Amino acid sequence: MSAATIGRMREGDRQNWVAHALGELQDAGFRQGGARRAVVELLGEQDCALSAQEIEDKLHARDHAIGRASVYRALEQLEGLRLVQRLEMGTGTASYERVRPTGEHHHHLVCERCGRVVPFEDAALEQAIARVSRSASFNVSDHDVTLHGLCRGCSS
Repeated sequence: MSAATIGRMREGDRQNWVAHALGELQDAGFRQGGARRAVVELLGEQDCALSAQEIEDKLHARDHAIGRASVYRALEQLEGLRLVQRLEMGTGTASYERVRPTGEHHHHLVCERCGRVVPFEDAALEQAIARVSRSASFNVSDHDVTLHGLCRGCSS
């Protein structure tokens, strides 16, 4: 599959998530407010998690005058509807990542020195989690994996 094809697939996934999230918010009785919509659209563009501060900074860079309280309120509403997942990656600050309706997801590598976050996918890891779930007779409803270490730049 070419890089252009993958890029088009990701763009379609992002647009579908934005439409899905806005529809879910409307169905839950939330108005289509400017701040909420801006947060949804920004998250729809991301390939990985962002902190509330990063979301606020990116929105301000786009000339959206949205306060921190509005960002947190939108994130809380999105999390309550299971449209975003709150991630604690050991950095002291929570990050938020969109939840795809398909259930597809990735995990994270976090550099302990520079804080760089690298997303990764691993089918064998997913299979191992399913195997542990079955062997423990435990219905795993959700999971996130965060591995800590040093990135190439910090380890050399």
